[in-house]
Amino acid sequence: MPTLLHIDSSALFEGSVSREVTATFRAEWEAAGGTVVYRDLAANPVPHLSAAGVTSAFLPAEQRDAEQRAAYALRDELVTELEQADAVVIGAPMYNFTVPSSLKAWIDQVVLFGRTAGATKSAAGTPVVVVASRGGSYAAGSPRADFEFATTYLEKTLTELLGLRVDLVVPEFTMAKVNPAMAEFVDAAEASKTKAHQDAAAKAKELAKA
Repeated sequence: MPTLLHIDSSALFEGSVSREVTATFRAEWEAAGGTVVYRDLAANPVPHLSAAGVTSAFLPAEQRDAEQRAAYALRDELVTELEQADAVVIGAPMYNFTVPSSLKAWIDQVVLFGRTAGATKSAAGTPVVVVASRGGSYAAGSPRADFEFATTYLEKTLTELLGLRVDLVVPEFTMAKVNPAMAEFVDAAEASKTKAHQDAAAKAKELAKA
């Protein structure tokens, strides 16, 4: 059975659009008979990359001290999950124009030169669907288009460093219902959210059959 690596990074557990949409993707994947490995980076944060984590990657196993062995064991666990996945779905809400620090920490851990990154990329070609929700709109032509550093960062990192194949699902205006100043965008928010669920479901069905 194909395996999905499902990653959520929203700090919100209720009312999170990115969580709702990744859940739709997961439901369709499971309905097609696939299995799931789940990482909730808000509930169980991955530690930021430490000096031990960095240096351990450049030492033979027998030369690592206890701290380096523990740091490398975590990196190996996270990397193995990525390598064994047939597909990945990532919930990535925009925080302050970029990705949550919890997601950045996971990326820093799994970018392992000589294994997942570098001349050979052990997870190359794995499809990744990124659910990139945002409170407003940062689409091309919008007033804040130049402030979009979330999808641009993720696309470059996941493709160029890890060799993954990235598709984006982008629900916008997620703050419209709770911010009175955005009341005029409530309908646009609902339409965007509906389309995100539809796109996520369709992509899950497609990838589960691949």
